[in-house]
Parts: sequence; C-alpha cells; structure tokens
Amino acid sequence: MEKSPYKFFVHFSFFLLCTFCLFTIYSAGPSTVDAAIKNFEKKFKDKTKNNWSDRENFVSHSGKYTLIEVDGDQDAEVKVDTVDGGDVKVKTEQHVLPCTLDEATQRLIRFIFNNDMFKEAMTSMNLDIKKMPLGKLSKQQIAKGFEALELIEAAIKKGERNKLEELTSKFFTIIPHNFGRNRPPIISDDSVLQGKKEMLLVLADIEIAQSLKAESEKAKEEMKDTVPHPFDQNYQSLKCKLSLMDKKSKEFKIIEKYLNATGRKGLTLVDVWEVDRDTEAERFRENYALENRKLLWHGTNVAVVAAILKSGLRIMPHSGGRVGRGVYFASENIKSAGYVCPSNNIGIMFLNEVALGKEYTITQDDSSLRKAPAGYDSVVARGSQEPDPSKDVFIELDGKKVAVPQGKVIKQQQYQGSSFFNSEYLIYEESQCRIRYLLELKFSSWS
Repeated sequence: MEKSPYKFFVHFSFFLLCTFCLFTIYSAGPSTVDAAIKNFEKKFKDKTKNNWSDRENFVSHSGKYTLIEVDGDQDAEVKVDTVDGGDVKVKTEQHVLPCTLDEATQRLIRFIFNNDMFKEAMTSMNLDIKKMPLGKLSKQQIAKGFEALELIEAAIKKGERNKLEELTSKFFTIIPHNFGRNRPPIISDDSVLQGKKEMLLVLADIEIAQSLKAESEKAKEEMKDTVPHPFDQNYQSLKCKLSLMDKKSKEFKIIEKYLNATGRKGLTLVDVWEVDRDTEAERFRENYALENRKLLWHGTNVAVVAAILKSGLRIMPHSGGRVGRGVYFASENIKSAGYVCPSNNIGIMFLNEVALGKEYTITQDDSSLRKAPAGYDSVVARGSQEPDPSKDVFIELDGKKVAVPQGKVIKQQQYQGSSFFNSEYLIYEESQCRIRYLLELKFSSWS
C-alpha cells in the first residue's frame, strides 16, 4: 500500500494461473489503513479462493491466481556492484592498492564478474531479476527448482498431462519468470524440460560467481589499512592463473589458424590466455598414460565463465544431450560457437587438452550414455565432416603430444550416413580434460 496526501492506494500484484499473466493493479482505496487492508484481503480472496490470513496453507485452484513466494528482499542487490566499473566504496581509512593485472586481464576480469552481464543473461532466459535479484540467489532455491523439474519429468514419462499445468506453476513459483504479456509455455515435453534444466545450470554458475564476489567483499571489509584492487580480489578468488599470450608467438598463430579454419565468418580473435587452474594439473596426471590427445573447443555462456575457471568443466547431475551425460567438445569452432552466449558481442571460448585414449565411434544419437563402453576411454559421435586430419600439427604440453587441427573442413565419406553433421567428442570422467586456453572473441557477424 502507498499513501497519497488524500488516501491510501492498494497495490495488487498477482500471477494468473489460467492465462499465465503477471500484472499489477493500482486501486485508489479507502482513506484509512484498516479499510485498505480489508480491501486488499477481499481482492486476494476473490482472485485466489484463499484467505490472506491463512496464506501459510495456500492451495492453488484451477483458473485462479496462485501465490508467488520469493525468498529474501526482492529489492536487494549484492553489495559488490561497486566493483563493476572500478569505482570502489570502501572505508575512508582504507587505501586501495593499484591493480597488478595487465590491461587485457583487467578487462577480462571486469567482464566475467560484471553484474550487468549477469542480469542480461538472466533476462535472456526470461528470469525475473526483480523477484530473484543478484546477491539473493541461493543454492537451496536452485535445488528446489530442480526438484520441481523432476516432478514434471516424472509426470511427462507417466503421461499425466493433467498435472503439468499445476506443476509448471509450482516451478515458476520457485524460479520466478518474466514473460511480459506473452503466455509462458507449459513444460510438457522433453525439449522444454531440458531447456529449463540448462537454465538452472547457468543460474547455479551465476550463484557461484556471486558467492566469489561476496567473499571478496567480506575479506575486504575485514582488512584494516590497505586493500587490494577489486579486480585483483576477483582474480585471486578464481584460484586460477591466467597468462596473456603474446600475439606474435607460435602458439597464438596455431590457435588463430585453428579458429579461422573451423570457425564462422565474423569471429575476431581478441586475446588468448593460458589457463592453469589450481589442482587441475594434478588431477589430469591421473590419466598420464592415456594417449590420443587433442586440443578441442568448448563454448559456453559468458555468465558461467567465472564458475568454470573456479570449478572446471563439470559433469552436472541434471545435464544431458545427444551423446549422454558427459563433457562435450568439438573439433570445429563453428560447432562449439553455437553454445556461446555473448554479451555486447563479446564471447568466451575454451580450448582444452582432452585425453581421448581409445575412442568408441557412434553415428546415431544415444542419450543414455553415462560412461564409455568397456574397453574404451571416450565416445566420438562422428559427423559427416571434419577438419582435414592430414593437416593436424602437434604441440607438446607437459611432455605429451597434442594434436591441433589446422586444415579446412572436408567431407568424411565413411560417415555420410551419420545423424551428426559436426563431430562431437565426449568424455565421462572430468579428469580426462584440462583447460589450456581461454579465448576472447568478438562476434561481429553471423553471416
């Protein structure tokens, strides 16, 4: 309720189950608080068939509004917004040290921790950032979202379509969406369901990045006289060494040629960093005996880059795809670039050393795969085209030869009947890959 000089205004905001619309009504109400409250309670009962006083036992009714519950302060924002642009709010007695990072790395850190970028990513997924603000994302809320999707998945498998509208409404209650005036889709098939799972995976990684920022902010508050620059704090929170590559180096030229040979027109390579994540080298050594190593692409949403640098490429419990539940890579940039969600035309991609070992070849989808078949170390879904293998070059990384495609894409005659156009490389053990390079790309055109 809001008070004008003359009377109170009653503010109603409801989620309409039968038409899936969220809208607001401002009603000029009575001149007293008690009368305004009674007016609101009557409207609530009319629209929901529930009493406001008994809202703890709220029951959804078909054709009526349902109650949206949001954890925390809807208007809250994470305090570390101040690090995005470089203006730093600190105690007056604290002295902020100059940034120790080179200019390009400063730009990268600012980009992957930028709150406007996170908000843009959430908005693009139709998430309501007012009801689910940055800084208030929680692992518990996301876990509840997955639980709601599991109920929907069970109903789809059992053919209980009469339950899907109510279950979809419950999911939107837990994970608020903003569809404007458009009717949100009822989650009624596997493709929509998988899309929502992928959305929650992105949201979970945004939560990781926000937690890192909050931890850095807390550490800064506990310091007395001198504090590191915010970019240094965010960089250190990743526990990952990023070394800017010389554009005149042999390695840079090889990566650039790999991109140009297998990528789309309109991609410009801005910078490359060598990546050395804490503990990843040690984990990767578990597979030192595995040969057949290849440098392969992995594209992703810019909103999850910080989480990947912190936690690595992971096999998530709710993930899946055409070749099952594993970590997906490609030998063609154009394939992995399709999974990149840029911000302001800037996207991030990874090049990874993958220990493929003995490959198991498939040419048809098999989403049931959870591990390579017995006697094999990886699965390759062979596409009808592939970078010319005769043009591969080899680089040496930690004493191992790693193949890097350099040739143009050519047809693979023996796989013309494959259901895959581009080859996809799958590992089902996270320890079989190591992130080697991070690429900043400008997506100026998709022609």
